[in-house]
Amino acid sequence: MKILYVTSEASPFCKTGGLADVAGSLPQALAENGAKVAVILPLYSSISGKWREKMTFRRYIYVDLSWRHLYCGLFSMEMGGVTWYFVDNEQYFGRSHLYGEFDDGERFAFFCRAVVSLLPSLDAMPEVIHCNDWQTALVPVYLRDASTRWGDIRSIRTVFTIHNIEYQGRFGVETVEDLFGLDKGWYHDGTLAMDGDVNLMKGALLTSDAVTAVSPTYASELRYAYYAHGMEGIINMCWGKMHGVLNGIDMKRYDPAQDAALAEHYTAEDLAGKAVCREALLREMELEEGGPVLAIVSRLVAHKGLDLVCEVLDGIMDADVRLVVLGQGDPQYEDFFRWAESRYPGRIAVRLTYSDDLAMRIYSGTDLFLMPSKSEPCGLSQMIAMRYGAVPIVRETGGLKDTVHSYEAWCDKGNGFTFANYNAFDMLFVVGQAAGLYREDPEAFARLRQRGMTGDYSWKKSAGDYAAIYRGL
Repeated sequence: MKILYVTSEASPFCKTGGLADVAGSLPQALAENGAKVAVILPLYSSISGKWREKMTFRRYIYVDLSWRHLYCGLFSMEMGGVTWYFVDNEQYFGRSHLYGEFDDGERFAFFCRAVVSLLPSLDAMPEVIHCNDWQTALVPVYLRDASTRWGDIRSIRTVFTIHNIEYQGRFGVETVEDLFGLDKGWYHDGTLAMDGDVNLMKGALLTSDAVTAVSPTYASELRYAYYAHGMEGIINMCWGKMHGVLNGIDMKRYDPAQDAALAEHYTAEDLAGKAVCREALLREMELEEGGPVLAIVSRLVAHKGLDLVCEVLDGIMDADVRLVVLGQGDPQYEDFFRWAESRYPGRIAVRLTYSDDLAMRIYSGTDLFLMPSKSEPCGLSQMIAMRYGAVPIVRETGGLKDTVHSYEAWCDKGNGFTFANYNAFDMLFVVGQAAGLYREDPEAFARLRQRGMTGDYSWKKSAGDYAAIYRGL
């Protein structure tokens, strides 16, 4: 099979969130399964020189986007058994940020149009094009539109993955022709129309041959208004082609036995190094020795469930934990955690930033990891935490429900602690349970930690599931 994976970010080149981790790992796992895989993404100015030195300039073309006639360069490199293509246009991608620009609609419409226009310039014409989130949602639409005039692409099948349905790519009606260069029939026939706007994600859901969500539970949740952000009707309409495929993590990248960021390496069989990492984290964060170290590594935004933490912070601290928070986001949560750090000096440490190395030191040095999300399409942090020996405490939603199974003392099973209702006191109860097990039954806690560390969170099964979807198309 020949697969073209289309993404707006990919690790290690550029990253703002979990999409980059998926795009950096899944294509390599597919290649290991025997597929011929290529990835295409924008050549952002933030992609460092060490990667640019390895790229080869392939060619340039001009891309037509409505009335615009735009330069488009193509660069490529080989890595991990995958061909990586980069779309060059400094007007659109020579920015300080990947997203959040005033012309994001135009930028990613250009990228989508460029992907289709560059198909003859790739090493092989793909059999399947796999798109991700709203930034690539116009690819299936443009492909359908162009196939009425271009016979060579009529056999290409498309897959669209929803990583987070909250971000749908919504724009005014006037953009159909002037911005996206499409006939207004695409709006008037309902393909792009939703609630008086253009909705690019809706267009991708309707025109793609298969749709996936990043965990089985999240796929099911999207059928309901509470999770679907207005798209539940479209999801139910497309349910016959919907698949829930759980994300994985890069088991080589996230390995406490060889992670260069850690104070000491360790394995599930020999945890002496984890104790060293724990002591190093307490020193770095200027925290007192005491009960279990509880960590939050997250964007500080509402759907991460941080309002629950705000509501019962005093109760959490009554469980005699040491709390470490890493992340940045909404000012209300940043202000709250600044205040919390001043209220509990020596017991709460807050870093309002994001650093991969610091995150790894936190994963390795913590005992418990809290993710009380209101919604969580898949979540990678809970899998990374378990890999590093931190026992997760999560709400049963999305991928959290699929990967974390509640501790059952009577039969000594499970790999973490969970709660179902979005309720601060339900969360507080299981935090108390976890802290109590850590203090009162260290042998049971060690077995719980061991089950988490030895779990298989790789892309092997998920890559097989995606390969089966591609074959089915």
